Amino acid sequence: MGESASAGLLIEGFVLLGAALVFVLLFRRLGLGATLGYLVAGVVVGPQVLGLAGDAEDKLHFAELGITFLLFIVGLELAPQRLWRMRREIFGLGFAQVVLCAVAIVALIWLTTGFTFAAVLALGLPLALSSTAQVLPMLQSAGRLRTPFGERAFAVLLFQDLSIIPLLTIVAALSRNPADQAGPPGWQLALMTIAAVVGLMLVGAYLLRPLLRLIGNLGEREMFVVAGLFAVVGSAALMAWLGLSTALGAFVAGVMLASSPFRHELEADVEPFRSILLGLFFLAVGMILDLQAIAERPVFVILGAILLIGAKTGVIFLLGLVAKMQWRSALALGLLLSQGGEFGFVLFAAAEQGLLISGEASSLFTAIITISMASTPFLMKFTSSIRKPANGDSEEREGPVNEGASALVVGYGRFGQTVAQALSAGEIGLTVIDHDVEQIDVAQEFGATVYFGDGTRMDLLRQAGASEAEAILFCIDGDQIDSHLLREVHEAFPKALVYIRAYDRRSILKMDPGEKDVVVREVYESAITMAREALRGLGTSEQHIDGAIEDYRKVDEERLKLQREAGDLRAGRDRMFVPDPRH
Repeated sequence: MGESASAGLLIEGFVLLGAALVFVLLFRRLGLGATLGYLVAGVVVGPQVLGLAGDAEDKLHFAELGITFLLFIVGLELAPQRLWRMRREIFGLGFAQVVLCAVAIVALIWLTTGFTFAAVLALGLPLALSSTAQVLPMLQSAGRLRTPFGERAFAVLLFQDLSIIPLLTIVAALSRNPADQAGPPGWQLALMTIAAVVGLMLVGAYLLRPLLRLIGNLGEREMFVVAGLFAVVGSAALMAWLGLSTALGAFVAGVMLASSPFRHELEADVEPFRSILLGLFFLAVGMILDLQAIAERPVFVILGAILLIGAKTGVIFLLGLVAKMQWRSALALGLLLSQGGEFGFVLFAAAEQGLLISGEASSLFTAIITISMASTPFLMKFTSSIRKPANGDSEEREGPVNEGASALVVGYGRFGQTVAQALSAGEIGLTVIDHDVEQIDVAQEFGATVYFGDGTRMDLLRQAGASEAEAILFCIDGDQIDSHLLREVHEAFPKALVYIRAYDRRSILKMDPGEKDVVVREVYESAITMAREALRGLGTSEQHIDGAIEDYRKVDEERLKLQREAGDLRAGRDRMFVPDPRH
């Protein structure tokens, strides 16, 4: 029996992965996105069509881990200071979106159906939420997550995820099921949430960070995978035990590790699990879609999806205008967040268990959410010409694309511009990335194509074509390049030569470049040029100038080698050329 069950699981896994592979590649090719491909694949192999993949409900419960992993990775991108900077968008725009969309949708359901007010609330409130699992990957793949537009979208989605607890509390308070009355009251849930968040912060600071440091010192690369899974599953398990949002717990754990030097390793190790589980989630959603309910009342489902999309788009569009967004960006935000979300399935199940809605109503509104989610790629594709930013509209920026360039230049400031122009003069194909919106606008005025994005992220470098590039040039100022990032770049893109702009000797010691890496201190050559001109102006012969510069370079290189070996800036100081007024 055990072997038979194992064989069955293997066959189901083979079918699901095969269907996902075929439909996702097809829909990607058509420009409609992976999400729609997963949904259609789930419908085809599900019990409503071919019936090849077994019980959808069990798979949905397991696949919800994909949302948890997604929120953990998003948290890794948000250091606490950045989260604090976004507080107005989160608790201002996010709060307004949830409340106003909920009011509009509840009113629509109340006016168009004969449901009780409790049922209307149980159905309408979940529909105010959008799909974090669908929208965030769309923003990431487009390189827009860190644009002003992307940050506003993320702020709204984050508040929606935070609102899961009060919405579950409302559904529990309305419940007609005597078994639900024994649950904790809303104020107790709120206190439990705060206590759990504080507990996760303490665990992150005093357990996870020392653990990651130990793993890093031991050089056990595969243990980062275990540590990442431990962080995600542990935080989710704690929240599930308390009856709270597992996704919220994973998000908090990610934020606590966002400023860790091991963030890049964690993100790279957890990302494959996130991608697979999130795809499985959408497959399961397609499998549970009740095609019979849609066939019996197709007008209700289709009209419901249209009204949902229209109401949310309209409300969010108006909120965007109030927030002083350009109308094109406000429309894009409305369309991007117009669908129902995955947490709607959770809330509908809770409402059905609480005897607030029937199984048929739950199936119909689940179908409405699914159709609205499937419509998002079409809406974004077919309105792209309308939403295309006009000159001077700084809300949206294009993320990098793989154009087959020989080299990637990360950073287009005063240093990067000189490097890029010199390479262009040498007829080298370039893809340039920068995260400064104003710098991109200025470059565009001079005819240069600069893509928006954070060039220290592995997914963005892959998107820009780093896997095929012959060289990657980090021309970023400051101290952003460290040894962990360089190690990750070498592992991900072994064919590429790596060139790094360094601020000073300290930054070189910090980044610990490889033997083949080329490091250029940003003022080194210009300082030598000034010294050469000064020697010439003071009447020194050209032969003496060349000898002096050569001696300095040799000694400086020896000192730097000793400093790197010792890990101490004071190493080799006895070899320095010390200024002396008696010369």
